[in-house]
Amino acid sequence: MGEAIKAINLTKAFGKLVAVDHINFEVREEEIFGFLGPNGAGKSTTIKMLTTVLKPTEGTAIVNGYDIIKDPAGVRRSIGVVPQEFTADEDLTGWENMMMMAGLYGINKDVAKERAKELLDMVELTQAMNRKVETYSGGMRRRLEIAMSLISRPKILFLDEPTLGLDAQTRNAIWNYIMKLKREYGMTIFVTTHYLEEADLYADRIAIIDHGKILAIGSPKELKESIGGDVVTLTTSNDDEAMKLLQNLDGVLDVKKVDGMLRIKAKNGEETAPQILERLIKNGLKVSRMSITKPTMDEVYMEYTGRKMRDEEGDSREAFLMRRTLRRARG
Repeated sequence: MGEAIKAINLTKAFGKLVAVDHINFEVREEEIFGFLGPNGAGKSTTIKMLTTVLKPTEGTAIVNGYDIIKDPAGVRRSIGVVPQEFTADEDLTGWENMMMMAGLYGINKDVAKERAKELLDMVELTQAMNRKVETYSGGMRRRLEIAMSLISRPKILFLDEPTLGLDAQTRNAIWNYIMKLKREYGMTIFVTTHYLEEADLYADRIAIIDHGKILAIGSPKELKESIGGDVVTLTTSNDDEAMKLLQNLDGVLDVKKVDGMLRIKAKNGEETAPQILERLIKNGLKVSRMSITKPTMDEVYMEYTGRKMRDEEGDSREAFLMRRTLRRARG
């Protein structure tokens, strides 16, 4: 497989805040590449640079063979984009939005009609295509956005938090459409998300980004294997004292305090857990809760960032600065 996207020292600063900090990565053709990180990590800024909405402060990227700085028009012709914000015209019907998008790409009317029918059928909106978009649910709007982004038959599809704010059933449906695009059309999918389970289930490879820096890249399996061992999680009557007691215990690789609990990385959880209990109880500590798990994407994220995902934390600093920059550019 060749390279669909190559980011080279890609950087974006908003004043003194560096939202994306000299990142380098490659996306292979026909893969689903998950860009995983919390709100405000730099995901949306990265996708806006790759789709030529924002110009990098430093560095560049090659998308479908086009340089985002030297040939932004070439990039735009070859990609589809589903932004985080809804962009469909609410006063138009689903069908009218599809035809309007086709017109923007200069697609022949007969070809546009054929594609619109096919795409609306794929996202199960055929029966609602003559209704105004203002009557659509959030899930229906997102499905329409996906269909609109595909009208030009792009080689790469960018999706920015496509399931944000949707219920679990609708989220699963959206991912079924995304998987179908890869399977049946050989499309490269670049998708940002802060849902760990989505990245784990659906992405071929994942990049973890936080505070504008890429911390790790690999398949879900590779990332889990990279942290090694089992994870023993427990709550004690004195976590600080417990940490001291367990630091040098045989089989214990690491001890951290995360969200009011001890997170212990062990070579073999089943063998080490009884030893952990014995040492703590002998030293007068009480253990109120204990669990042993294999590494999950939650564990991977904690390993690389030192904390749990800041799920839905509402860090809007990056978005605010980006909107301000765009307003200045227009004005």
